[in-house]
Formats: sequence, structure tokens, C-alpha cells
Amino acid sequence: MFGRIARRYDLMNTLMTGGLDETWRRHAVRAARPPRDGRALDVGTGTAKLALALAHAMPEGRVVGVDVAEPMLEQARESLRGGRVGSRLQLALADALALPFADASFDCATTAFMVRNVSDVGAAFAELRRVVRPGGRVVCLELTQPQTPLWGTLFGLYFGRAVPLVGKLVAGDAGAYSYLPESVAAFLRPERLAAEMAGAGLRDIRWRRLGFGAVTLHVGTV
Repeated sequence: MFGRIARRYDLMNTLMTGGLDETWRRHAVRAARPPRDGRALDVGTGTAKLALALAHAMPEGRVVGVDVAEPMLEQARESLRGGRVGSRLQLALADALALPFADASFDCATTAFMVRNVSDVGAAFAELRRVVRPGGRVVCLELTQPQTPLWGTLFGLYFGRAVPLVGKLVAGDAGAYSYLPESVAAFLRPERLAAEMAGAGLRDIRWRRLGFGAVTLHVGTV
């Protein structure tokens, strides 16, 4: 499914969020506190927008972005071609539940809109914790249901009706953009997601809502 929408993925994100997705990525990078000369990992990197933001924040560091969908990575490579980050940003095909890295390989790790799509949320966070050094941070951006009833109703109408229509017109794939609101509706609430992070061994977990409550930023320390 993600392979089918890879070429229109960034455009659809911009349209759906009114461009706020870039702001959310900046929040995630600041929360991760990547060292200027360190190593950062972005899991479920998609078209590598968050990985690129990490690379810009780490002028002397290196970033690895991994994803399970090769067409997404192909789109990322195409958009990164000729850019300034060069070899400082590497992309690889990898499963979030079995990351091909040694323990404590990275100073921090991020993921954006990925854990909602894995079969075992706790196992995904356990892998992120495993590959980050002690004291490093794991940051998760994810879509969530807004808390207030009125906004929740409006969000549901927009997400459940308008987004699939735009997905059909722009990306040619109404099914993928019907899956999106369905997956959000079925996903864990922020408190439960924080509990999964704690169960995976992360500590000092905190979270806050962004985007009028439709997005939540979780941060945990290894």
C-alpha cells in the first residue's frame, strides 16, 4: 500500500496537514536532542523527511533512515539526490521489529507515523531502545484522536470523508487514505502508547499533543 502512494506521499501529507507536518518534524528533532557530531536513526523513514531534518541538525553527524517499503526509499533517494547532506544520510531497507544494528549504535532514534502500522508496538519500542545508547532519547510522532468532543467530531468528518476523496484525486488511491483514518481510530490513546514505551524499558516518558490534538509527540529516555 505504501509503495503505491510513494510518489504522492509528500504532497498528500502537505495537503492533509496544511503544511504543519514540517513543524511537527522540527518538534521531534528538538525533542531527540541529536548531538552535532553523533549518530541518529529514523525508523519508518518513508521519504526521509524526518531523517533529513535530523541531518540538518547534525552538521558533523550521520543519520540512518530505514523503512520496510522499498518504493518509499526509492522516492527518498530521488528527492535527496544532489542535496547537501550527501553521505551523511544513509537509507536502508529494514524491519522495525528486527533492526539490523548492534546494541547502543545510535545517540537517538525517531519515528514518525510508523508505530500505528506495526504488528507489535511494544516490540518496536524495545528495538528502538536496544539500538540507542544509555541516556539517549527515543522520540515518536503519531496521529491520535483529538481529545475534545467537538474537534474530535470535526476531525472525524474531515479525516474519514475528505481525506479519502483527496487521496483518490491526488494519489489515485482512495483505499490507502481510507486505511489512514481507520488505523488512527483503532490505535492506542497517548496514555496507552506511553505505557507501551515504559513496558519496552524506556524511562522518563512524557508526551504532548500537537496539531489541535490530532498528533502526539512522545519522548522516552534509554
